[in-house]
Amino acid sequence: MKKMKLLIILLSIVLTSKACSSKEVVPIISSNQKLYYNAKIYTVNLNIPWAEAMIIKENKIVFIGSNSEAEQKVEKNAQRINLKGKLVLPGFHDVHMHPMEVGATTTSFELDEAETDAENYIATIKKAARNNPDVEWLIGFGHSINTLFDAQRNPLEIIDDAVSDRPVIIMEQTSHSMWVNSKALELAGITKNSSNPQGGIIMKDNGELNGILIDNAGDIVFQQAISSLNDANGEYDGMVNYVLPKLAKNGITSVSDARTYWKREQHLTWKDLEKDGKLTARFNLGLWAYPAEDDINQIAVLKSLFSNDENSLLKINQIKLYSDGITHNTTAALHTNYLEDYFELPTNNGLNYFSENRIAKYIQELASVGFDFHIHAIGNRGVHEALNAIEKIGTSNGRHRLTHVEMIDQSDISRFKTLNVTADAQVAGDFTKPNHWHENADLVGNTLAQNLIPIKSLQDAGVRVTLSSDWNVSTLNPFVGIQNAVTRSPQNISLEEAIKAYTINGAYTMRQETKVGSLEAGKLADFVVVDKDIFEITPNKINTTKVVLTVFNGKEIYKK
Repeated sequence: MKKMKLLIILLSIVLTSKACSSKEVVPIISSNQKLYYNAKIYTVNLNIPWAEAMIIKENKIVFIGSNSEAEQKVEKNAQRINLKGKLVLPGFHDVHMHPMEVGATTTSFELDEAETDAENYIATIKKAARNNPDVEWLIGFGHSINTLFDAQRNPLEIIDDAVSDRPVIIMEQTSHSMWVNSKALELAGITKNSSNPQGGIIMKDNGELNGILIDNAGDIVFQQAISSLNDANGEYDGMVNYVLPKLAKNGITSVSDARTYWKREQHLTWKDLEKDGKLTARFNLGLWAYPAEDDINQIAVLKSLFSNDENSLLKINQIKLYSDGITHNTTAALHTNYLEDYFELPTNNGLNYFSENRIAKYIQELASVGFDFHIHAIGNRGVHEALNAIEKIGTSNGRHRLTHVEMIDQSDISRFKTLNVTADAQVAGDFTKPNHWHENADLVGNTLAQNLIPIKSLQDAGVRVTLSSDWNVSTLNPFVGIQNAVTRSPQNISLEEAIKAYTINGAYTMRQETKVGSLEAGKLADFVVVDKDIFEITPNKINTTKVVLTVFNGKEIYKK
């Protein structure tokens, strides 16, 4: 019996060995490759504009081409993702937005921008005061300055009727003015005899304060209000819980923060986000140049904060400053006077946050360190002076850009290309559409009003154009911006150029065009898959396109 059992065991071993010898004996090794196939891939690479498949290894594209070629090159055990004919685009760049400001929990209430009677704001402000009894400063957001200009009473009387026992400050929807009560003026040390700060105006009616602080005058008081908040984690949490998921959902994988308030230590919050592994996009910070700050001290601080680690998702390598203000409150810098005079000042052609010579000084000191400049310029004089400053000091190594560029003299358009200056435009907002241009005619005249944001003229002159959102002034949805860019005749551009403006051109301004911005072998895997083929649908339907998958640095960070 024992011999029989031994024979059975030996026979079992022999049969098992034969069975194993008929199969692969090499252990299965899982692949770190992913194959995305059966897609319509628009690469933004002129050499190979279209492809069907991409092979991703870890965080890099190792192959892009046809389905059949990909099958020959992909590892046997790679993960395969069938995209079923969907359109693939490079990850979007938004090179002008305010993510940390959007996500911050700084405001206690919001006013309706569409409200035309300022008296109707009283109830909302009173309710906000009751709901926030413990905040030192009551901070709001959202009204239109025109509502205050059109008020029958002094706006200061209206806001004082709402709250008078503690300071109230309300940021206008564009952020270029603040509405404050008497308590806020008192704490800020502002009286009817106070001088206007650089880049700002303390508004008065017949010599008396009216509670409206224009541009930098309002910014200074807003910084005082923000400093009263006991909310150290508000900006961090807002980024993690709201902003970063929102960017991923919209396919945005690279961002320039257009105003990093270093005096509020926002750059340290950004560093914490990076250190904690929370960033799901590439970020370049634009350190804010405060217009009222001493130049020697400010330049020294800015130099000390420069950071450009190639291996980091976070770079502190841009400077954001304003040449001028904004059109609808008549502070954008023009060569001519405005047709309305709101301020009764010696000049009525806008203001300068930074003069031409001062911009040139900052470029001279900071570009040599490695900083690129992101200059707000809306009026034709603001654009002209910013270009002059770059021409005086800049070199072809700089990757400077002017943002907004709403009014440009014809003679200045070609200078963008000559000076290698990028024109950064925001066309996602309805106010930028040609059917709204006439709304500025009563301020700037018909000639200037009828050619706002001339992206086609710039494109025709060979100028590098980027499209961005200025979120939250306008939606961050790139497909809204793309649709408006291709439909805003006579200043419209092609679909291909609009996509370039949101991808490879943005990558250039962020000094990362060799790594991202187009889909090519050797580049990092930042791309989006969308539910509609924007090359096939009618242009006025592009804004309905949705992102169904966002891949950042080789990882899927959003999936619908």
